Amino acid sequence: MSKALLVAGMVIALVLVGVVGVVILRPPQALIRDAGFSVDIITPNADGEDDIAVFSYDLARNAKVSLSFEREDGSIYVFRTNEQRSGPQHYSVNFSGVVDGFSLPDDGDLQANIERRLIPDGRYTWTFVAENEDERETETGTLVIMGGDTQLPLINAFDLSSDYFTPNQDGVRDRVTISIYLAKEADLQVYLQDAEGVKYFVSEVELGRNPGEAGNHQFDYDGGVDDGFEPPADGDYTLYAVAQDAVGQRVVRTATFAIQDGGLPQAEIATQVVGSLVCFSVLPWDERYASTRELQGDIIDIPESNCADQTKLVMEQGDLLAFRLTVLNYGDTPIRTAGPFPGAVYSFEQLYNSLGELQKPGTFRVGVHCDTVITDHPWRWGIASPDELVEVFDPQLDDTFYYLEPDEGAVVWGAIRMTEIYDEQNPQNCYASLIHEGVRIVQRAVGSRSVEILPRSLEDTTAEAPAAPVFPIG
Repeated sequence: MSKALLVAGMVIALVLVGVVGVVILRPPQALIRDAGFSVDIITPNADGEDDIAVFSYDLARNAKVSLSFEREDGSIYVFRTNEQRSGPQHYSVNFSGVVDGFSLPDDGDLQANIERRLIPDGRYTWTFVAENEDERETETGTLVIMGGDTQLPLINAFDLSSDYFTPNQDGVRDRVTISIYLAKEADLQVYLQDAEGVKYFVSEVELGRNPGEAGNHQFDYDGGVDDGFEPPADGDYTLYAVAQDAVGQRVVRTATFAIQDGGLPQAEIATQVVGSLVCFSVLPWDERYASTRELQGDIIDIPESNCADQTKLVMEQGDLLAFRLTVLNYGDTPIRTAGPFPGAVYSFEQLYNSLGELQKPGTFRVGVHCDTVITDHPWRWGIASPDELVEVFDPQLDDTFYYLEPDEGAVVWGAIRMTEIYDEQNPQNCYASLIHEGVRIVQRAVGSRSVEILPRSLEDTTAEAPAAPVFPIG
């Protein structure tokens, strides 16, 4: 035998002897060490006394662990199932008697998913298992549950105002209302979740109940549009209502609904070809322009668009103060409007409801305001002519709505017959505003112009406009 082979054999023999010696002197440690609860009895009722027991254990090596409880009647409840842990390491966890959700024979139809639930009072044998590919070990013991608060935080009512909504601030199905009845005091969360798991939380409306108090609760969701945010994308969503009590029991109810035609409306008064954002001018009155609630008069022709001359405007009493401007929808969603449409003529004492158009929340309209009026922007016009708008009939509401499409602009014009002179406010300032009714004034006091009215005998003019009732607009 060569010397090299002899040396190699001796080295291998020494290694084997060393390994055997280590095994004899330090045998492999048990996979589980010191597993058990800190106390033998708990009373989980959230009173702050004896509500929890601490379960501790040491793992010598990597393993998957499980912890279950068997009641004296044979019922088994699971707290952990095959959860991966690393070793060697010490672990501990608080246990309040709450385990993975389960149903009891006398539950009835709860219409809810019980995610976490307190096990009934009784004596339990707990079983702790740790296992890996090479070994499996088990430890057992007993734990008593007494005086547990087992009443579930049930959501007895879970009602939606609609199974879909269109968050775009057009005044039609802009929000969804969620009504909930909570059977027990609990932390209550409501949120939407999309297919990717992204959550959108819904705010609670302040009613008589405090947050989390047993009783009625209401949640309102507008997709964030009212706060100036783009709503979640159109599509199907799951709505979650999650109630968790002080013990740790958690109950979930769900519903499905859709978001359609969502978007943040964006509009502005755009510049004219030359000069100001708003062109004011003077036109002669003609009785064919007179309008009432029952009868729409002729519309005026579109005034010129040259606004370079912005000096004081002087007109005779009884003539028309005309305006022209352009509204642009620069957003990604259609914006709703309503009449009177461009070209309509008002008498000074008329309001927009005098022409048969009440205030309609969600609609965009152009309003004109002068210093001598007694209400805010009494004269209003739609932001485009009907042939420039998309007409949508809603069979459920039995109503027709008009929309200006994204990236579309339209000329808006109209006039007011200035029949009244107030010496203390002559001249007066007049201006236009873009109004999102029921939401906000998007642009206020655009194109402000000083207007002076010179008196003249109205007997020399054509007939007065037919008297029109004026209705308060609040």
